[in-house]
Amino acid sequence: MNLDGIDVFVKVVQAGSFTAAAKLLNMPTTTVSGKVAQLERRLGVTLLQRTTRKLNLTQAGSKFFSRCVKALEEVEAGESELTAIKAEPQGLLKITTVADLGHSLMPDLIRGYLKKYPQMKVELILTTRVVDLIGEGIDLALRTGNLEDSTLIAKKFYNDELGLWASPAYLKKNGIPKAVKDLKKHQFIKFSSSPRLFKTMSDKDAEKLVMPSRIFVDDMETMKAFVLGGDGIGTLPGTLADKEEKAGKIVRVLPGWRWGAANFYFVYPPQRFVSLKVQTFIEHALQTRAERKDL
Repeated sequence: MNLDGIDVFVKVVQAGSFTAAAKLLNMPTTTVSGKVAQLERRLGVTLLQRTTRKLNLTQAGSKFFSRCVKALEEVEAGESELTAIKAEPQGLLKITTVADLGHSLMPDLIRGYLKKYPQMKVELILTTRVVDLIGEGIDLALRTGNLEDSTLIAKKFYNDELGLWASPAYLKKNGIPKAVKDLKKHQFIKFSSSPRLFKTMSDKDAEKLVMPSRIFVDDMETMKAFVLGGDGIGTLPGTLADKEEKAGKIVRVLPGWRWGAANFYFVYPPQRFVSLKVQTFIEHALQTRAERKDL
């Protein structure tokens, strides 16, 4: 059985182009294209239809691709089983998350992980874009909110209660809300994706309100920066507000009311055997979180 070029062919299809696959494989584009062409000559069939804009699988190529993916998964599963036998993980772990989680959570997690596993390296990729983990060769993602890709495997990291926060300067100038109805008199920094009508509840009551807003953001660190600057009231999870609250830089507004929760998940591509580096990082993160509630 000749497997030469099959892994390259699969990566080209998953990445969507020879150029993207070449970057993932760390090969020249001409080498990648040549390996696929050589595979087609050996099989005597065209696998990919090439145009100036994109690649399309032929009917034969589609069937062959499905078989190849399954075969490579078996090979990777065998390698994972063997790797798991080793005393500790080694190699490069590529992790992606949004900037605010990367700044607040990842440095401590990665620092502790590398200390525990000296043969490991970590590449952290911060972006607001929903990354294609398989197509871009990413091992692990830390995400919050609803998970759009149902084919991925999700492992819950933790839940964090959301609260309303404001700076002392803002509250001194605009007054401290004593009830939910008082919020209508205040300015809010809102997430771009937030609904105009906001639902909240306490142990006894529930309220619906429209929050006046002039500033809209798409990440929590920017939200916190505006709150610290006195531009209005913002919604933040406790882990992003605890340090500033202890330092007296921000104050919890209406602490008796619940404003929802932020759910954090580790997400990775489906595979029969979870790679040792992914498994050990998730275990390390969960253990660290259990030991340090401030993280």
